[in-house]
Amino acid sequence: MMTLLQVDRLSKRFKQHHAVKEISFSIEEGRCVALLGPNGAGKTTTIHMLTGLLRPTSGEIRLIQQGKQVADRRPYLGYLPQMPVFYSWMTGHEFVQYAGQLAGLTKQEASRRTKEWLDIVGLQDAGKRRIGGYSGGMKQRLGLAQALIHRPKLLILDEPVSALDPIGRRDVIGILEQIRQETTVLFSTHILHDAEEICDDILLIEQGEIAVQGSLDQIRQAHSEPLLVIETLSEGDAKKLEMAIRNKSYVRHIVNNRQTLRVTVTALEEAERGMMAEAVQHQIFIRKLEAGYSTLEDLFMKVVQA
Repeated sequence: MMTLLQVDRLSKRFKQHHAVKEISFSIEEGRCVALLGPNGAGKTTTIHMLTGLLRPTSGEIRLIQQGKQVADRRPYLGYLPQMPVFYSWMTGHEFVQYAGQLAGLTKQEASRRTKEWLDIVGLQDAGKRRIGGYSGGMKQRLGLAQALIHRPKLLILDEPVSALDPIGRRDVIGILEQIRQETTVLFSTHILHDAEEICDDILLIEQGEIAVQGSLDQIRQAHSEPLLVIETLSEGDAKKLEMAIRNKSYVRHIVNNRQTLRVTVTALEEAERGMMAEAVQHQIFIRKLEAGYSTLEDLFMKVVQA
């Protein structure tokens, strides 16, 4: 595969705050890449530098076409911010056509492509309505249409589904699955299920640094560990069990979510016997115990809490 975007030692400082710290990564053509991280990790700052909205403090961003770095990468990018802003008095069709003409398309070509993209994102019937009457999900679809009107080489999305209800989220993910057949996609998210569902590669950023990167399959193989999920009767029982097993040799990592413990262990059978023994000794009632292997969410929590 050909490299589309190359990022080398990219940094951004805001006075004393070092938001992004010398990160390096590459994106290959035809891939879907998820930029993961908790709020404040540096995801949006990174995206703003990639799109040209922020000037890096140091480092280099190269977009490569036909083996050569392009002088201005912006015409090759499509961008949808986390909170897109629209002219509410415009119709959907007018706005997307306007975006196309801003991107350098003729009026005729912009009109033709606007109809095409409104059909793809499911707004063919709403295109004649004013944007002020659109729902949040409709606005995200419209944002995708304007970001894609000029057929960019790389589509960059900042938290594209975080503000949507489950139906709107499902619709937008479906559109992304369709788009990624033709366009390289980079999207930031803290919704791990979305990343696992459609992405090829992962960039996990924490406190301005890349903690984990690679293909989803590679990351699963490298970081998958035996896991026990224990649901107790109360938050107090979960806390009591966590304290009882915290220093046991078979325990690697514990995530406490109220009444449920997710415990990464060295060996499933030994850990299961040991935890049941601790539960009996401390009179802790266990509602459910499931054995399996850690997920991307477990890796995310482990990195964030480290």
